[in-house]
Amino acid sequence: MFKLSRVIVTWLVLLLSLIGLFLSAWILIPAPTMPLLVLSVGAREVCPWLLIGNIITLITAWFLLRRSFRRLALIASLVGLLICGWELISIQPAQAQMENEIQQQLGKDYLTKIPVEAKTNLRSTPFSFADSFLGINKGKTRHLEDVPFTTQRGIDLNMEIYQPPEKGIYPALVVIYGGAWRSGSPKTYLEFNQYMAARGYTVFAIDYRHAPRYRYPVQLEDVVASLGFIRQNAAKYEADPERVVLFGRSSGAHLAMLAAYKSNALPVRGVISYYGPVNLTEGYNDPPHPDPINTRAVLEDFLGGSPQQLPSEYQVASPINYVKDKVAPTLLIYGSQDHVVEAKYGRQIYQGLRKEGNTAVLLEIPWAEHGFDAVFNGVSNQLALYYTERFLAWAALIGN
Repeated sequence: MFKLSRVIVTWLVLLLSLIGLFLSAWILIPAPTMPLLVLSVGAREVCPWLLIGNIITLITAWFLLRRSFRRLALIASLVGLLICGWELISIQPAQAQMENEIQQQLGKDYLTKIPVEAKTNLRSTPFSFADSFLGINKGKTRHLEDVPFTTQRGIDLNMEIYQPPEKGIYPALVVIYGGAWRSGSPKTYLEFNQYMAARGYTVFAIDYRHAPRYRYPVQLEDVVASLGFIRQNAAKYEADPERVVLFGRSSGAHLAMLAAYKSNALPVRGVISYYGPVNLTEGYNDPPHPDPINTRAVLEDFLGGSPQQLPSEYQVASPINYVKDKVAPTLLIYGSQDHVVEAKYGRQIYQGLRKEGNTAVLLEIPWAEHGFDAVFNGVSNQLALYYTERFLAWAALIGN
């Protein structure tokens, strides 16, 4: 019986050490398919969990396994531990670079201008190891579900509204979800919406029609319709229509930038783009490698064809072509390891914005993949959240 138990323990520890290595390896491996992209994103964001897991299997293997099995388990756990360690020791220099960038663009004293009551709600540290395990405190909010804002071709579009716990008039944050323009819901990422509402913003998470059934510019028209609704109903929903910031993820970030740069539906104090596509022509002609979402198929669904077939449509739908005039201050956050919307596109629009004298902040997270903020208490999202709420307070509360 004892011998059988020892065999079970041996194989269990060996299996756990190999699983730990397998999961940790996805911190470094670019994902070739969508299911593996989910794994790659998750591994990078739960790195502290993987670190602890690798330490436990390393210690267990050292003390419990026989020499013949110990070596393999130790090597697997040690390699996994080193991969996780690389990411975690990269946090401090990445944060220092981010801090330098935001101070250079907004001013070294930008935080001193933020009202005291708003400043007390800001996260005190860019990364908390404890938050990775215990979660980020979101705070209390009020939530209005399925608020209709427009009907287009028989399709009712709704929004989710998150409000601070106490009644008042608050700056508005309009959130536009991602999903390659063909999927998604305003009900997703509710933790982010709750978090921002609890810190003094009325959050409008809006919907829009999806490709390929509906092609551009329908999606932008829906965003503009939502902004018109917010302007008309600002008092009802406790929002200040003169203090509006747009926020988007991926395809939602693309729409947020277009709405901020092109539309006059509502005055916009700032726009925040998480890994948003900006140059659709180049994105089609030079897709990422590997290409887990099949970028060309996504863009053809969105616009109806290739850039060779529809060159003007690709030009009109690219935010990078609207940075020539004075536009809203922009925060751009990209993962340096993004294999859906590569960080080089963030650098392109950043350079264009800066060249034209616009306020722009570009933050890159060295280890992060596309969709890094899917894990709310993940390593990358903690950094992104820290600077997002600072930029948001600067744009919405200070004015520019």
